[in-house]
Formats: sequence, structure tokens, C-alpha cells
Amino acid sequence: MKALTLLATVALAACSGPAPDTSSDGNMTSAGSVERNATVSAPAPRDYAGRWVGVEGMVLDIAHAGAPGHYDLTMQWDLDHKGTFDGTANGRTITFIRNDIPETLRPTDGDATGLKYLSGKTDCLTVKPGEGYCRDGLSR
Repeated sequence: MKALTLLATVALAACSGPAPDTSSDGNMTSAGSVERNATVSAPAPRDYAGRWVGVEGMVLDIAHAGAPGHYDLTMQWDLDHKGTFDGTANGRTITFIRNDIPETLRPTDGDATGLKYLSGKTDCLTVKPGEGYCRDGLSR
């Protein structure tokens, strides 16, 4: 009889688990289920305004334009080409049209620019491999 009681106790202990979570952080629906209130925090917007320096004369000056999320981009992207473009913030990137080609400035580090001179920098913007700009004085 003791063996049967011990077996029953072990079986009950094995079947029991933590109690289900009945707390709610949402609202009850008419069907009786709970709608959870999901809060997703967007990354904090960055202020890209200022001078960003590349290699061999490459430079990017970003200024705030009239409306929030709009920028004036003045860039020298190689030895022979420079221009001014309208930029639009899109999340953490800035998109612009250069020579009829949509381009995007993405936040990266110096290693991601693919440019040896910018290697080790931590606050950079990259258009594509071989074209990147970093803020002066910010490195690892």
C-alpha cells in the first residue's frame, strides 16, 4: 500500500507544472480573449547635420532643410564630382537622388565603408562600398 501511495504522489508531482499566466496587459474582447497592447519603440532619430569627411577630398555636408526629416546634402563624392541634393529621412537612413539614381546614406562604422583610411571610426555614413563619410574625431 505504501508503494501505491508513493507512486501516486510521484505521478501527481510529475504532472503538475507552474500555474498558467492569467495576468493581462491588454483589453478583453467580446470573445473573451485578451488583446495584448504591444509597444514597439522606434530607434531614436539621429541628427545627421554637420560635416562628414571621406578620403581623397570626399566630403559630405548635411544641413536641415525646411521641413522635419528633410536635408540639404552637399557632397564631393570623388575627385571630379560634386553636387547638392535633397535628402529625406527614412528611418535611420537618408535617401536622395544623384544623377537620376536613387541612393541611400546608411549609418555604419568606418570598417563598413570599405575605405582603409576610415577603418576604426565609429560614426560614419556609407552610400556604397568605397563611398563613405565619417565625423571627425570619432574613433574607437
